[in-house]
Amino acid sequence: MAEGFLKSFDKNLDVFSAGTFPAERVSRKAIQVMKEIGFDISHHYPKSVDSFIDRDFDYVITVCDNAKETCPVFYGKVKHQLHIGFDDPAEATGTEEAVLEVFRKIRDEIKEEFEMFYSKLIE
Repeated sequence: MAEGFLKSFDKNLDVFSAGTFPAERVSRKAIQVMKEIGFDISHHYPKSVDSFIDRDFDYVITVCDNAKETCPVFYGKVKHQLHIGFDDPAEATGTEEAVLEVFRKIRDEIKEEFEMFYSKLIE
């Protein structure tokens, strides 16, 4: 979701999303709640952070609360390493609607935090 938002703020940004333990595919619930607000992330796919550790980045941002502790060391030049943490909505339990509400809540938190990040540090 963060990748989708960042790309929408500025088409000139190179944005890469990866995980320490990537799933097989992007959660259909993440796709659904992003589509509700006009974002199509259905073409995104999970990637392993290992494929990026030797690249140069202006920013490396961990987003899942546990990713900060498990994120590998990057060997490329990284100007800024930040943590903007969120609960993992994939861990939500309950009815279908209750789980979707968690996804919506996290989606909205991600949007708000990354809008703030972009407006303060990138623009």
